[in-house]
Amino acid sequence: MRVERARELIERCAQEMSARYKRVVFDEWAVVALGGGRGRLLSYMGPRREGFKRNFMADAGALREGLLEKEHNIGDFEFARHGVGTGFEAFMVLGAGIYLICNHTVQAMDTIAKDPLWLTAQVPFVELSDRFRDDPVVRGEAHGQ
Repeated sequence: MRVERARELIERCAQEMSARYKRVVFDEWAVVALGGGRGRLLSYMGPRREGFKRNFMADAGALREGLLEKEHNIGDFEFARHGVGTGFEAFMVLGAGIYLICNHTVQAMDTIAKDPLWLTAQVPFVELSDRFRDDPVVRGEAHGQ
């Protein structure tokens, strides 16, 4: 799958999650390519594009180890329960070395998860992960945005 198609699916997922949650779940969605000690922003939707790039390692926080050191299958995801402020709340593996970073730049995941509507809001997120398992983003097709 191309990054442009992935972005369309991500935008739809964001809309569906927010509709089920009755407010924005994640206000920041970014597709990044990581590898060789470097990262590249391929797509970004949110309020702080430059801040996202500049503060990536600090904002990765509790998810840093999972992003940089663990082996994951395409479609796998992790949540950081105690992310605060701009600290990332979740990531999903979209392809080999390609990740979706999800974040709410004001609320912590712990607060989001306390709302009972969070359970139904997760459904589109899991469905999105299944889409990428079936059709991953391919690095050679990712030309950035």
